Amino acid sequence: MPKRTQSSHAWLKEHFTDPYVQRAKAEGWRSRAIYKLEEMDRKEKLLKPGMTILDLGAAPGGWSQYARRRVGKSGRVVAMDILPMDALIGVEFLQGDFKEDAVMEALVTSVGERGVDILLSDMAPNLSGTSAIDGPRSMYLVELALDMASRVLKEGGSALIKTFQGAGFQELVVATRRNFKRVKLLKPDASRARSPELYLLASGFRMV
Repeated sequence: MPKRTQSSHAWLKEHFTDPYVQRAKAEGWRSRAIYKLEEMDRKEKLLKPGMTILDLGAAPGGWSQYARRRVGKSGRVVAMDILPMDALIGVEFLQGDFKEDAVMEALVTSVGERGVDILLSDMAPNLSGTSAIDGPRSMYLVELALDMASRVLKEGGSALIKTFQGAGFQELVVATRRNFKRVKLLKPDASRARSPELYLLASGFRMV
């Protein structure tokens, strides 16, 4: 087994002493990321009973787990990831890469054309630590999520997507405003202070 590097030791120490990690474990959540969604939901009033939610990059399932509780029995949560995800009661999971036509068709069939109230995406690439590489990879995932939103959102629907500031970021925000009435950038408290991540909240989807 390869030895852990000094940086991996530091990450593990930070992870296991993180109060949000400890809280998530104590409260039965699958990841600390749910506290980001919980805060944004509380402030922006995003999730409501009866909604249909599409969660991209869902594994290990924290956001889907939270969304399931919020939408209630009358709502629906469809989760997707390239990675496998342990089953969650009341959550429909599709494993695959939605860049592939067959997977995309299966997903659109599952949620129904124009059947989604809110698209959630906490997707992030495997980071190399080199901004010239990580920036374009991150932006590409945001663009994919927005393209998916344009295919499945209901009129007036919303998208909440993880993004990172960098080259092309302002252009992305401007382009998003063409299809949504309102665009906001959010930085929840549960985001690590050193992380450059932001969440793009686009609401009031307009079909063109």
